[in-house]
Amino acid sequence: MSDVEKAAAEAVQAAQQSEQYALLLAAVQAAQQRPACHHQAPAPVRQGSAGKWVAAGVGGSVLLLALAVSAVAVAISAVALTVCLLVLRNVWQEIRADREERRS
Repeated sequence: MSDVEKAAAEAVQAAQQSEQYALLLAAVQAAQQRPACHHQAPAPVRQGSAGKWVAAGVGGSVLLLALAVSAVAVAISAVALTVCLLVLRNVWQEIRADREERRS
């Protein structure tokens, strides 16, 4: 790196640091100007029942089970289609072979 490139990189870094310092200073000043709050703490949040989690678990399980059954159905269809295509290919080859024999 040349001296000019180093100087440019340091200048960019200094500019970024000065922006960060300005933001920090503004945040500190804003915190100092804000009056202290003497309100009571909010009431504790009531915990939800476990029923939500059970329902989510059951729903997720049913969804995943349906997805698994769909995947099995797609796999069975793919195998059946492959077997069908292989049989049709074999039949077509036999028909072509018979035609070749008749011509000869």
